[in-house]
Amino acid sequence: MAAVAAVYKQILLNLLRRFRHNYSTVAAGSLPSYVKIVEVGPRDGLQNEKEIVSTNVKVELINRLSETGLSVVEATSFVSPKWVPQMADNKDVMLAITKYPNVNYPVLTPNLKGFQAAVEAGAQEVAIFGAASETFSLKNINCRIDESLQRFEDVMKAAKTASIPVRGYVSCVVGCPYEGKIEPKAVAQVAKKMYSMGCYEISLGDTIGVGTPGSMRAMLEAVMQEIPTDRLAVHCHDTYGQALANILTALQMGICVVDSSVAGLGGCPYAKGASGNVATEDVVYMLNGLGIETGVNIEKVITTADFISKYLRKQPSSKVSLAMLGKSKL
Repeated sequence: MAAVAAVYKQILLNLLRRFRHNYSTVAAGSLPSYVKIVEVGPRDGLQNEKEIVSTNVKVELINRLSETGLSVVEATSFVSPKWVPQMADNKDVMLAITKYPNVNYPVLTPNLKGFQAAVEAGAQEVAIFGAASETFSLKNINCRIDESLQRFEDVMKAAKTASIPVRGYVSCVVGCPYEGKIEPKAVAQVAKKMYSMGCYEISLGDTIGVGTPGSMRAMLEAVMQEIPTDRLAVHCHDTYGQALANILTALQMGICVVDSSVAGLGGCPYAKGASGNVATEDVVYMLNGLGIETGVNIEKVITTADFISKYLRKQPSSKVSLAMLGKSKL
């Protein structure tokens, strides 16, 4: 119980820090002084890699990220290995990582079975994931939006009983590979339902990276009518090179939480050509330049990006990593 209490304490500290700046930020139309980075590389970044990444490498990746100053590192996903074989070692990963103080290690749990397995493995925070697109929901989790929300109710009840905080993800918030443009009001309704269930934070995902500052603003305006700004996060992919611009728009609207992935790892298996998440080091570089505090050491993030990129035998998609690693070799 002490460990769970520590997780809640960290969440409350983050919320208080964000609340302290949110009102003045929105009123003045300026930027927040602090942004929480949610690192999703070990889960969202690796889950679609074709070759299985060894458990030891996943553990080292998470441990390295924990040493960068990040306060949240999404560790793994408790889904069926039939659907996501890359995450089949979820329990082993959770038991092997070093649990750093002041770092949360949430995991994805699509249903009650996944939640129970996650708790048995020591998870102290979980996340559920839905979508604003009916077709994407069917393709991604094999059920319609309403049915997915019903499944989440079981997870939420169990989490409440166990005093486990739950984060909610909404995919396809501006565009869908099957339905095209997604109406902001559709996003707002799904997000509102997940928040009403008890999710302490809702992460809004541009899953295929088609968003622009204009569509991001329209979507956020609709969602903010239903959910407090300080309970929202953005999760941007960089398929069309718009991720940083979209994040800046969100910051200007008062958002203080940003999801990102070391080295820009990740992608969407249901969207042809969709590149990965925005790179953590690119986000931190931009925030540093804006004078926004993150608590994250960018040099350590770049070193970690180099580590996992070499293992995967690919270049990081991060512009910052490519520039800085190139400089280090001169």
